[in-house]
Amino acid sequence: MRVDKIRVLIADDEEIERAALKKTLLKNLGERCEIFEAENGRQALEAHEKQNIKIAVLDIEMPGVSGIQAAERIREKDRECCIIFLTAFDEFSYARKAITVRAMDYLLKPFNEEELLLVMEEAIRTAEGLKKDFEAGKEEAGQEEKLPAEPKEGQEEDGEELGFGRQQKVMQILEEYIQSHYMYDISMQDVAQTMNYSEAYFSKLFKQCFQKNFTAYLTEFRVNEAKRQLRQPTINVKDVGKAVGYADSNYFTKVFRRITGMSPTEYRLSVFQDDI
Repeated sequence: MRVDKIRVLIADDEEIERAALKKTLLKNLGERCEIFEAENGRQALEAHEKQNIKIAVLDIEMPGVSGIQAAERIREKDRECCIIFLTAFDEFSYARKAITVRAMDYLLKPFNEEELLLVMEEAIRTAEGLKKDFEAGKEEAGQEEKLPAEPKEGQEEDGEELGFGRQQKVMQILEEYIQSHYMYDISMQDVAQTMNYSEAYFSKLFKQCFQKNFTAYLTEFRVNEAKRQLRQPTINVKDVGKAVGYADSNYFTKVFRRITGMSPTEYRLSVFQDDI
């Protein structure tokens, strides 16, 4: 049975960067993705329109039509396309712009392969879910999409760095929140709202505290907790995924393998063999 692949666009004016990204995605996700390329924002817009692109990975700084401008025009026509930004500049202004077009995330160049693949896995899962909903004829009636609020001007959100004491306090709060909620279907937006921060500022703040984005941190936390539970022989392997926040057991297995290099069952067997 033929399975349609999710169409992914890579838009970057640097050929070497584009080729490296394409190679990484094909190697790890090639069976699930069909990759298209664009050298600038104008080509990105053409590809999105002609190729039915579901995931757009856009370099922010491109000549002519920038990645931000391309994303804004894509979003005007397509509310469901998953947008991921790449940038060589870790600037709060970019995070703010990324949120205004409801980007899934923005990653720094040179990209970290593990972080990239975790974000892409989430984007593919989102795109596949939307496709299934469309094919099943589901409609979300009476629900209006809530666009995130702009960060407040003139307050501490515009500051580049937190003081050491405040950063330690924020890290403690975030760690305690994730420890208490990792088993639920939580998102960066949920935590930002809980802490009364804009999503743009929270994204910047989280990376400042933990040197990785929220998705990567939460995924690693869940996998470590899953490893702890898998060491207990009385817990069923199938129940572990649900216990750490993954309702879909197949998706849990993919994420676990991505982080550890083995399936949950293989990990459990390796632990028991070491104990013999």
